[in-house]
Amino acid sequence: MTESNKINYEKSLSKTIGFIGCLIILISFLFPSYSSGQVLSKAKKPTIMILPSDNWCHQRYFISKYDNQGTIVTVPNYYQAFTEDIELPQVLTKLGALLTDLGYSIKDAEQELKSINLKTSENTLIYSKNGASLVETPLDILKQRIKSDIIIQIWWNFNDNNRTTSFILEAFDAYTNKRIASSTGTTKPSNESIEIVLAKAVKDNLKPFDRQLDLWYQDMLTNGREIVLNVRIWDNWHNDLESDFAGMELIEVIQKWLHNNCVNGAFNLSDASESFAQFEQVRIPLFNSSGVSMDARAFTNELRKYLQKPPYNISSKIIIRGLGEATLVLGEK
Repeated sequence: MTESNKINYEKSLSKTIGFIGCLIILISFLFPSYSSGQVLSKAKKPTIMILPSDNWCHQRYFISKYDNQGTIVTVPNYYQAFTEDIELPQVLTKLGALLTDLGYSIKDAEQELKSINLKTSENTLIYSKNGASLVETPLDILKQRIKSDIIIQIWWNFNDNNRTTSFILEAFDAYTNKRIASSTGTTKPSNESIEIVLAKAVKDNLKPFDRQLDLWYQDMLTNGREIVLNVRIWDNWHNDLESDFAGMELIEVIQKWLHNNCVNGAFNLSDASESFAQFEQVRIPLFNSSGVSMDARAFTNELRKYLQKPPYNISSKIIIRGLGEATLVLGEK
C-alpha cells in the first residue's frame, strides 16, 4: 500500500469509527432500554415472596386462631396450606418461574416454613417494661425470616360449570403493607390443569403488573424505603422527650438526626408528647454503606447507637413489628 493510499485508508477508517460511535449514541437515545443505565435498572429488580391470599386460605379452611390480648384473631396457616393442598405448590412454582424470567429474585416461602414452628411463634408475646405487648403473626414471622421487598398474593377459583378459572394477583410492599400492583382476570374454558391455565392467564396480564412493580421500585431507589419509627420512654426513666440535651430538647435531637439520615431528609412527625413520638413516611436508604439491605430495625439501630454516645448517653431497646415498623424505647435496654 502506497503512503497516499495508507493516509486515505486511515482517514476513511477514522470516519467510519466516528460514524459508528454517533450511531451507537443515537441508538441509545432512540432505544433507551438498550442503554447501560437501563441494563443496570433491570438488574435491580426487587426480591419477591409469593403466598396464597388470605381469602384463598379462609375459603379452604387453612387458618389458625390465637388470642391477641383477649381478642381472637384468625390468620392464614401457610404451613398447612403448603402441606395439604395439591394445587398450591404447582401454581406458585409456575408463577415464580414467570417472575424469575422477568428478572425478579424469588424467595421460597414453602422451604422456610418447613423450619419454623408456627404454633409456638404465633403465641409468643414480646413484653415491654411498662407492660405493653406485641404479637407477631405468621406473616410477620415470615417477613423477618425471608426478607423480601414485595409480598405477592394470589387467589383463584375454578368454575366447574364452564371450566373457567378466575384469579386475582396482588402485590404489597412488605414493609408498609400498601398495595402496589394488582391484576385480575378470568381464563377461557379449558380442560388443562389449573396451574397451566393460571400460568397462561397470568402471563397474558403480566406486563402491566410488572410495570406497576417497576415504577414502585424505581421510586424506592430514588426516594428511599418507607417505614414507621416510634419512640417511647420507660416509665422509670428520669428524662423524657422534652428534656434538654446540649441545648436542644431530645425530640429535636431525634428530628435533626432523622433529617440528616433519611433519604432527602423525608419523614413526618405525625404525633408526639413528652413520652412518645410517632414518625411516619420515614424514607430510609435501601442499603447501608456496606451494601446490606436496610430495614426498620437496622435503621433504628443506627439511631440507638447515636443516642448512646456522649453527650446523650441514653440506653435504649428496640422492639420490631415486621420489617417496616420499629419502636425505640428510651431509658434502658
